[in-house]
Amino acid sequence: MSAQSAMTADAADERSARSDTRILYVARGLRAFGDGFVSVLLPAYLVELGFDSFAIGSITTAMLFGSAIVVLGVGMGAAHRLPKRTLLIAASVLMIASGAAFAVEADFWPLLVIAFVGTLNPSAGDVSVFLPLEQAALADAVPSRKRTDVFASYNLIGSLVGALGALCSAAPEIAGALTGITLTHAVQAMFVAYACLGAATIPLYRGLSVTRDAEADAAAAATAVAPQALGPSKRIVYTLAGLFSLDAFGGGFIVQSLLALWLFERFGLSLAAAGSVFFWTGVLSAFSYPVAVRIARRIGLINTMVFTHLPSNLCLMLLPLAPSLGWALALLFVRSALSQMDVPTRTSYVMAVVTPGERAAAASVTSAPRSVAAAASPMLAGYLLGLTSFGWPLIIGGCLKATYDVLLLVMFRKVHPPEERGGIAEPARDG
Repeated sequence: MSAQSAMTADAADERSARSDTRILYVARGLRAFGDGFVSVLLPAYLVELGFDSFAIGSITTAMLFGSAIVVLGVGMGAAHRLPKRTLLIAASVLMIASGAAFAVEADFWPLLVIAFVGTLNPSAGDVSVFLPLEQAALADAVPSRKRTDVFASYNLIGSLVGALGALCSAAPEIAGALTGITLTHAVQAMFVAYACLGAATIPLYRGLSVTRDAEADAAAAATAVAPQALGPSKRIVYTLAGLFSLDAFGGGFIVQSLLALWLFERFGLSLAAAGSVFFWTGVLSAFSYPVAVRIARRIGLINTMVFTHLPSNLCLMLLPLAPSLGWALALLFVRSALSQMDVPTRTSYVMAVVTPGERAAAASVTSAPRSVAAAASPMLAGYLLGLTSFGWPLIIGGCLKATYDVLLLVMFRKVHPPEERGGIAEPARDG
């Protein structure tokens, strides 16, 4: 190949990478908007249908556990064999079906099944099958030096648009006041809107290039690792997955739907007020992502993950002790400004310490156990909230997440990604 042809090919690849990145940003925004209003509306809708705290916790558990099964199955069985574009389009079809089904069902058992097999998300963060596929596609599209920045932008978009979605959770109450429509029917219309957002992602994913997967395969071949579920990096991935699961188990006690339920019960917040609260928590989380990138450049990914996460968990544990709504919101806002700084840094770290051919599987293996672990706690949290509105789930969740922070620092403070100055050139691998 001539030098001019090589330059032309490189320019085409760069344009393709930029296009893929933009597509994934927009798709993330559309899905985050739906997740934002669903996570706030879900507990109010289920209460309106007559379900108690334990039933709401059970449906939340089903959502998280079902997502974990799908994520793990796709990551280990299909992500390294099929184009990511094909899998993302299939996930969009599932999103459409999830919203439509939740809009027409009102009985507990059908809703439990839909929650298990669908893509509805009870938390502010993304736990669906979309996440590992998009993470792997982004990591393939950019060089290592830009990886943390790209993931910060990806999560920034998700949090900002998710915050707007949370603000729109007031729409059913407004619609009821203006038109007389019942709250149940108004919320069901929002689930239809969620399905429409899923439909809007399909043409976006169709625009993804198919060359990115081939480039990832070539990069993997250059390191003598064929595309696979997991190979030389499995020890470090499984260890990280275990630690992330502990964090997620703690996080399951305070997923956004259950946090909204606690605010409803403890302080009598309306849907409109709760939507405003979660709008501002989302905004604060969003603007913490670029700050996390700057901090990571100075002190490293692991230190950034731990030293921002620990104070946020202290705020979480103090939340039930707040004497008034004002104090509770202050603690919640401080926590929101700190608690998500580990999200882009954690993703970047995982993508850095595995080979390119293992990225999709590594993203799934570190995401799916998180969802399984998070799924185990909402039912217990719902039970505890049914006994008292004090907020024991918040204290338990904060303690567990703080334990994760300490363990992560002790076990991985000396395992640096290649781009960090003074870091090791390659991650620790098996065999």
